[in-house]
Amino acid sequence: MAPILRMLRVNDLDLAVWDWPGDGPPILFTHATGFHGRCWDEVIRQLPGRRAIAVDLRGHGRSAKPDPPYRWRDFGADVAEIARQLELSGAIGAGHSMGGHALIFASALRPEAFASLLLVDPVVLPAALYGQPSRDDSSYIRKRRNEWSSPEEMIERFRSRPPFEQWHPAVLRDYCEFGLLPQNGRFVLACPPDVEASIYGASNDAASSPYDLLPKIEQPVTVMRSGIPWNLEKFDLGASPCAPDLAGHFRHGRDVLLEGRNHYIPMEAPEIVAAELA
Repeated sequence: MAPILRMLRVNDLDLAVWDWPGDGPPILFTHATGFHGRCWDEVIRQLPGRRAIAVDLRGHGRSAKPDPPYRWRDFGADVAEIARQLELSGAIGAGHSMGGHALIFASALRPEAFASLLLVDPVVLPAALYGQPSRDDSSYIRKRRNEWSSPEEMIERFRSRPPFEQWHPAVLRDYCEFGLLPQNGRFVLACPPDVEASIYGASNDAASSPYDLLPKIEQPVTVMRSGIPWNLEKFDLGASPCAPDLAGHFRHGRDVLLEGRNHYIPMEAPEIVAAELA
């Protein structure tokens, strides 16, 4: 079933929210940096009959794209406000990468909205790294190709290139089809490179650290982690940005380590995420 696209006015921005009707506790999905809500389609397909809600975070997808800088706590504040407007109660929050980070802040701001959280390789670095100098990944991101003739061209370009070559084919198609916007007869990235670079650049700012909030979260939290360790010296999109001890900082945390899986768990193995949610 196709979702309903809702445009909500959130913190002075128009944000896109994709809503699949269904039964049971709703599942609220949040995506990674540079991605969009429709990257969750294949996971949702494997949960037929469940209500699912996927957000295009600010700067992404069909949502508004304010000029940089982008601050990580703003994503959490947006998700909390979306939960308020949708009157969510007892929902399951499922967030990948930056989306997992956003769910932590959202659940702290609006705890009644969530009964539990699934954080899939969330960008929560070891506490000692926040506020410290880091390598500049933003220059790599700014070089991303921004203009395409069609989603099909993007699919053909990416299907044999890492990390996309390992993705489920349906996820790659969703990523490309909804990751582009028409412009002057061609297509451009729905998350502009300058926006994505700004987000990467702020990932370890002191203000981005969620560690003051983790002990206050009462809900059960499952942290699903990639088995590829983070390397401060090497830019590796497949490495895990999640602190190995993250689950232990929650009152009711559970750690699930997936050896052999890289950072793109929902893209490569959507069935694993769907099974955990079920």
